[in-house]
Amino acid sequence: MRRHRITGLLGAIALAAGTLAAAGPAHGLPRADPPPAEFGTDWHDPLTAAPAVPRPATRSCEVTLAQAQFRDFTPYRGDYAPPTGCGAADWAAVVLRLEGKVKGRQYDRLGHLSLGGVEILRTSTPQPSPDGITWSVEKDVTRYRDTLARPQPVEMLIGNVVNDTYTGVIDVTVTLTFYAAGGSTPAPDTPDRVLPLTTPVITTPRNTERLLAEVYATGSGGGCEEYWYMTTPAGAPYSCTADGGPHREVRVLVDGRLAGIAAPFPTVWTGGWSNPFLWYVTPGPRAFDVQPIRYDLTPYAALLNDGRPHRIEVTVAGLSAGQSGWSTPTNLLVWQDEARQVVTGALTRYEESAPSGHSRWTPAGPGEQHRVDTGGDHRLTVAGYLNTSRGRVATTVARSVHHTSVHRWTEGESRDALTATWTDRESVTRGPTTTRTDRTYTMDGETTLGAGDRLRTALTLGDRAETVTLRGGRTVDVSRLDDRYTGDATYTANVPRDQRHAVATTSARHRLYGSQAPGGCYDRTVTTVQGTVTVDRRHC
Repeated sequence: MRRHRITGLLGAIALAAGTLAAAGPAHGLPRADPPPAEFGTDWHDPLTAAPAVPRPATRSCEVTLAQAQFRDFTPYRGDYAPPTGCGAADWAAVVLRLEGKVKGRQYDRLGHLSLGGVEILRTSTPQPSPDGITWSVEKDVTRYRDTLARPQPVEMLIGNVVNDTYTGVIDVTVTLTFYAAGGSTPAPDTPDRVLPLTTPVITTPRNTERLLAEVYATGSGGGCEEYWYMTTPAGAPYSCTADGGPHREVRVLVDGRLAGIAAPFPTVWTGGWSNPFLWYVTPGPRAFDVQPIRYDLTPYAALLNDGRPHRIEVTVAGLSAGQSGWSTPTNLLVWQDEARQVVTGALTRYEESAPSGHSRWTPAGPGEQHRVDTGGDHRLTVAGYLNTSRGRVATTVARSVHHTSVHRWTEGESRDALTATWTDRESVTRGPTTTRTDRTYTMDGETTLGAGDRLRTALTLGDRAETVTLRGGRTVDVSRLDDRYTGDATYTANVPRDQRHAVATTSARHRLYGSQAPGGCYDRTVTTVQGTVTVDRRHC
């Protein structure tokens, strides 16, 4: 996956042959020695500041889900069977772990893993050092209990190219660890059914009482949509254009009617912003664990419970008709009313604002920069009720998305800068309980190509969210996330690796407070200099 242009650099720069000038640090824990003056042939293994997935202190069973070496675009296929020693299906937790290794030269690659057609992991890979790196990704997959409870076919793909130039073979092993429920560690509430949306037409169970959709939406594929947030309106003198500019919105439609809206997360992969030195150790937020967008479709359950096939589709607004570049695999998470064969109800409210998504290009004057100002807003409120075995339950879902960005660049793109903010506010009221989630994504960076072909990228990324749960009007739960990345990297472009003289400082800080944090508080900072971890501090 490559950044479009600062004069077509990345293909020649990120993977050019040769050796770097100085030896880097060994893998493992950071050593006490000062960091090298510039990058060497090795650096610290990739790591994130995020917390480990919680694991109950109960009996556990491990299953190997996939073991493969990816050299091309041939998927790994295998068979899965649930373990027999940790319960039939009522597990306290199930944790997926991917362990990978790669060495030589290679781009970052996008990968996915599905079980019985249900996507359970979407990920990307770090770019390797000549001496080789290892990394790992963990994810809680307990919510896929329905799928995990039965034998299933496994499919995994990390599309790759290996030849005389791109030498890195991506070697991965994926395991599932099951933790038995019991005593003070009960099985959590999970969907009764998990249905992959492999075609737009689907029939859901007639006794559905709660329905969520999760969409693993990514702009990818090596084209401009991989960097959709930097595209400019058609006609602007920039290397990546889109008819309407960079505004995107991921929508779910039920029988052609809008049922959910969301702001896509602006993922920066580990080759992003023309500077792989930013990401060798600390990737940007969500780059290794692509989190799905969730939509509460419960107000539409009464319509879907009629036993007939219905169309559930995912579209990306702002993308020109027929244009590729986005992937939107979708799962439906279904909770059923065991005491009813059919749950009836109705959709009672539907309010939508006129969606706005616009960009204005201001051409550069003499000695000035081109500028694109983009904005977008959209609001949707839907409500309905269901006649469950416990009585009538009403659900109201309100969501609003907002996007602003300013993109500036010079002729030839030797200076290229973006400042952008996306907000996604959601409120779901189900019976007496209301859950409000406010999400904010930020991106502020600039790449410059200066004297002597020295290319510098300075970039800050933010992923913030606050979730508040109220019951009967009283706050019963609060959780706050603040995941921030800051990096500054410089190297000489258009030269062999041993002449790049690359330097970089990065900092990743992941803060989590409230019920979702271990012990109520998690705060970790990881700082690197020239690929050496200089700070790994926990503040709670």
